[in-house]
Amino acid sequence: MLEIKEIKSGYNGVEILHGIDLKVKPAEIVAIIGPNGAGKSTLLKSIFSQCEVYSGKILFKDKELTRLPTHEMISEGISYVPQGRPIFSDLTVKENLEMGAFILPDKELIKRNLKDVLEKFPFLKKKENDYAFTLSGGQQQMLAIARALMQNPEVLLLDEPSLGLAPKTMQEVFEKIVEINKEGIALIIVEQNAKQAVKIAHTTYVLEDGKIALKGGKEILKDKRIKNIYFGGR
Repeated sequence: MLEIKEIKSGYNGVEILHGIDLKVKPAEIVAIIGPNGAGKSTLLKSIFSQCEVYSGKILFKDKELTRLPTHEMISEGISYVPQGRPIFSDLTVKENLEMGAFILPDKELIKRNLKDVLEKFPFLKKKENDYAFTLSGGQQQMLAIARALMQNPEVLLLDEPSLGLAPKTMQEVFEKIVEINKEGIALIIVEQNAKQAVKIAHTTYVLEDGKIALKGGKEILKDKRIKNIYFGGR
């Protein structure tokens, strides 16, 4: 479904990713793990045209999307939830969700999407008229994910969805990610909580110094090279 070929990208002429190859199958969860500074978030930003792509290709259903403007990326079926729970704090929950559908021209479709999303996130329905800043950290993260789902994505990019959350809340977020995936949506998750990410992923890529160091399934954390990648030793 989504294929990244030899991507080299970065910021202001400084290359962060040095030739990344990655594939995402339909309805697959792909986890991206690795130490701080490995280029994990840059990988998602490269896909979503949020940084400079110097060379390589990004293909979505065999169509090249490299450097496609972000709003067109959403129209193609790719949505992105940055890290840090980026919500509109002084808008209501419902208004936040409606903002997620700004690119959809059909008002009836927006209504249907809103109904579907609120059914997926019942607590948001109870709080749809509350201001977003009144939500807990975990609820704000769920709202950010729900807002992205308003765009009808086929692929959802999540950057550090568990960042700053208590263990119980983090578990609830990961359970919701699995639910979303079971509805046929593919996900690429950048996550510092490697154990939890690998647990729910079908395929895991380990980044090190802007390159793919390892690729595997749920057994990948048993690889002896993981310790060196995370804690040095080269």
